Amino acid sequence: MSYDGVVTCAMVQELRDNLISGKIEKIYQPQPDQLLLQLHTLAGKRRLFVSASGSHSAVYLVDESPENPVNPPLFCMVLRKHLGAARITDIQQHESDRIIEILLETVDELGFNVNRKLILEIMGKHSNVLLIDMQTGKIIDSIKHVGIDVNRARQILPGKMYEYPPAQPKTPFYRVSEEYVESLTANQLQPERSLLDGIGGISPALAESMAASDRPFEWLENLKASIADGITVPRVYVRDGKPADFHVVPLAAYEEDESYEAITFDTLSKAAAFYFVNRESSNTIKQKSGDLHRVVKAQMDKLNLKVQRLNEDLHKAENSEKYRLYGELLTANLHLVKAGMKSVHVTSYYDGSDVEIPLDPRFSPAKNAQNYYKKYGKFKTAVKEKQLQLEETALELDYLESVSSFIDRAKTIEEIDLLRSELTDSGYLRFRKHPNRNRPGKKDKPKPHSYTLPSGKNVLVGRNNKENDWLTFKKAGSSDIWFHTKDIPGSHVILFTDGQSPSEEELFQTAAIAAYHSKASTSENVPVDYVKVKYVKKPSGSKPGYVIFTHNKTLYVNPSIPE
Repeated sequence: MSYDGVVTCAMVQELRDNLISGKIEKIYQPQPDQLLLQLHTLAGKRRLFVSASGSHSAVYLVDESPENPVNPPLFCMVLRKHLGAARITDIQQHESDRIIEILLETVDELGFNVNRKLILEIMGKHSNVLLIDMQTGKIIDSIKHVGIDVNRARQILPGKMYEYPPAQPKTPFYRVSEEYVESLTANQLQPERSLLDGIGGISPALAESMAASDRPFEWLENLKASIADGITVPRVYVRDGKPADFHVVPLAAYEEDESYEAITFDTLSKAAAFYFVNRESSNTIKQKSGDLHRVVKAQMDKLNLKVQRLNEDLHKAENSEKYRLYGELLTANLHLVKAGMKSVHVTSYYDGSDVEIPLDPRFSPAKNAQNYYKKYGKFKTAVKEKQLQLEETALELDYLESVSSFIDRAKTIEEIDLLRSELTDSGYLRFRKHPNRNRPGKKDKPKPHSYTLPSGKNVLVGRNNKENDWLTFKKAGSSDIWFHTKDIPGSHVILFTDGQSPSEEELFQTAAIAAYHSKASTSENVPVDYVKVKYVKKPSGSKPGYVIFTHNKTLYVNPSIPE
């Protein structure tokens, strides 16, 4: 990650331009390791986002506030107490470290002016946010407490004197001389390694870019001048839609690799927000989808085992005709059975074959015959019950297969949360109370995927089974066209016809969308059923997303979506 000392320097310059003299209006703590300051400045309202997460340690300006818990955490309450209506007097960087200091002026409970300092340490898993009393130098509180059992050299606890992290034996990037840079790069097999070990504040990617220049010192001087003048062009490097890195200058490692795309931004905050939000979203989606996949797989494994056992029982039940035969032949040959016999040989009057009938010596011949009739009757009843259970289990497996398909195709945290809610409502997950969710009166509104065909007609695609039902039976009209991949888990897709008959081209384009939003999205020649919505019905009591339909036709298409 390239949130190094150089990026920190550029961010401090951007924050100074936007926040100096700004007044803190509101303080939020969306997550245990996140902070949001809403400020009123001369240029209007600004929001400063701070994350001390090990995987998302960063500081940047944002346009919108994230969702906040109903009850603010303790650190948030401390900040509100000490920084309410505080004004920012200065923002600075400590040495060339990833440490931003926000100097604040406010008043205490008695109305006297006091100075506070908010220190933002952006150091990966060691990141922290601390509130310092500038008069005493003591820690008022921090977003993370570090006791002696965690770090013997540097404790971060309320009342302790604040100490900066141990300094590395490097020269800060803004103090290096041309001679020093030349000494680091001259006659070196790995000049980028020497630059990284000798200059403070640069990341490996920046050291590599610096070493790739013909004049490393001049390259660094130009970079510092660009930051001071505020004329950098922040960029994020993306591959396969996922952000890989970002910086305020081109990074040689990514510029030379054609698999990466560089996306430029007007401000460093926008670049950082794009990078961290998308990366954090990808990691969160991967983690949450993995949790749901495990739940769904466990349920499907149980159901598959149930199917196996039901088939075994059904096989036994289907071979129950011999018990009826035993009962009939034993009834017809009671005179041949003597007390205490464990079996009897009789001749079948059906085909003349010799049949050996096992007997229970505890019972009379007539009782043995009755037992065989009873066993035959139970097995015949079991056949119907097992077949019914097999059908129900198959439907449940189909439903879980569709959920698994939706989990695979989910691209946002919201979609994962909706799928979790669906599994909870269906009884596969326990309800978990979350302070940020399920507030009274708050409902999840359907937001299906929307596409516009070249002809101008609108196509909507369900993102989960509940949304499939809503789309098909509430949103769509009876004359609109319903699409779904044939015998393949996928989304319900509706082509809104506006009362007109769709053209063949529109049908194929919509069918391609349905194939794209299915488990067969990477296949070719995918079969897709389509029919008017009025012919689609939902059986009473069926699982979400399950429907039956008639009058359907089938198209074979390659998955695609409109450009």
